[in-house]
Amino acid sequence: MRIRNFLACAMASVALFSMGAQAAELRIVHGSVGKDHEMLRAHLDTFEANSGHTVKIVSMPESTTDQFGQYKLWLAAQSSDIDVYRVDVIWASQIATHFIDLAPHVADIIDQFVPAAVESQTVNGKLVALPMFLGAPALYYRKDLLDKYSESVPATWQQLTVTAKKIQDAERAAGNDKMWGFVFQGAAYEGLTCDAQEWVASFGGGRIVELDGTISINNDKAAEAIDLAASWIGTIAPEGVLSYKEEDARGVWQTGNAVFMRNWNYAYALSAGDDSAVKGKFAVSILPSGGGDNSSAATLGGWHLGVTKYSKNQDAAIALVRYLNSYDVQKDRAILTSRPPTLSAVYTDAEVMEKQPFVPLWKPVVDNALPRPSIATKRNYNEVSKEFWSAVHATLSGDGTASVNLAKLEKKLKRLKGAGW
Repeated sequence: MRIRNFLACAMASVALFSMGAQAAELRIVHGSVGKDHEMLRAHLDTFEANSGHTVKIVSMPESTTDQFGQYKLWLAAQSSDIDVYRVDVIWASQIATHFIDLAPHVADIIDQFVPAAVESQTVNGKLVALPMFLGAPALYYRKDLLDKYSESVPATWQQLTVTAKKIQDAERAAGNDKMWGFVFQGAAYEGLTCDAQEWVASFGGGRIVELDGTISINNDKAAEAIDLAASWIGTIAPEGVLSYKEEDARGVWQTGNAVFMRNWNYAYALSAGDDSAVKGKFAVSILPSGGGDNSSAATLGGWHLGVTKYSKNQDAAIALVRYLNSYDVQKDRAILTSRPPTLSAVYTDAEVMEKQPFVPLWKPVVDNALPRPSIATKRNYNEVSKEFWSAVHATLSGDGTASVNLAKLEKKLKRLKGAGW
C-alpha cells in the first residue's frame, strides 16, 4: 500500500515504548472525511507494529457540531473509553479542563510547530492539544470552463455571481442540465459559520464578535454580504445547498457539475484523483473579496490531538500523539490529502513541493487565516456560533432579510453575553 511506503522510517523519530513494555489498548476518536480514515488506519498499523500497543478508531459523523455534542457527553461522564481525541481548532478553551497538559511531554519538539497553531491550543499556559494539521479554504474553479468562455478568476463575490451564472447557463444550453455555478457549505452547522464569516469579513463587516468581546455583527456591510449570498440560492447554487456540508459540495463539484466551489484543502487531492471528473480541469485561488478596499477572508481551520485526563493509558496515548504529529506522518498527510502541516519544515520538503505544490503555496493563506471568535467568547462560543449560523441560514432560506435577522441576532448575543463572556 502506497501510504505505508512513506512511513518506513517514521518511527525512528518518535519516542515510543519498547516492545517489552506492557501493551496498551488505545482508542482514538476521529472524524472521517475523504481519505482520512484509510490513511489514519495505515499510520496506526505502523504504530502498533513498532510499539506493541493496539489502537481502535472510533469514527464520528461528518458534522463538527454533532462531533462536539458527543465529545461533551463523554467528557462530562469522565469516560475512560477514549484516550485520544481529534479536536477542532475552536474547542480548546471549552474542553481544556478535561485534558492533560501536553507541554512537558513535547518540550523537545514544540518549537518546530507553526507558532499560531500552538497558540490556538494554549489555554492559560496549558497545551490542550498538539497541532495535527491546519486548514484554510480555497476557491476551486473550473479552469477549462473559464478559458472556454474567456472569463478570469473572480476577484470579488459580485464578479463570481455574474461569471457563475454566465457559464452555468451556457453549459446548460449546451446540454449539461446538471451544471451549477457555485456550491458551498450552506447547512445549518459550524461549516456555515466558517463560510458566512468569510463573506462578512470580506465585505468589511467585522468578525461577528471582536477580539475585545464587542458584538459587531449587526451592520450594513455584514447584511450586504449575507443578502448577496441569499441571492445565490436557486440561481447559481441549488436549493439543496441549504443542507450541504463539505462532502455534499465536493460531490457535486467532483462529478463535474459546478463551476466554482468553496471548500477546504483536503478536497484538492481528491479532486485531482484518478476517479475525479475534474482531474486536470481545475485550479484554486484565494476566496473573493467584497470589493473596494476590502480583502479576501479565509477562516482558520485545523484539527489537533489531545489526551484526556480520564485515559488509563496516558503514556501510550502521548506516544501516539507524538507519532501522529511526527515529520514523516505530516509529510505523508500533506502529499496524500493536501492537508497543510503544522510542522514548519514540511512546507519546504522537496517531495511535498513536487507532489503537492498546493500545500507550500497555501502557507501564506494559513498564516493569515481569520480565527473564529472562540477566544473572545470563551465557553459561550458554541452558542454564539449556533445563533450566527441560524440567522444566516434563515436569510439564505428566504426567512427574513439579513438586516432583520442580524438585528435579532445582536439581541440574542447581548443576552448570551450578559455582564461579560
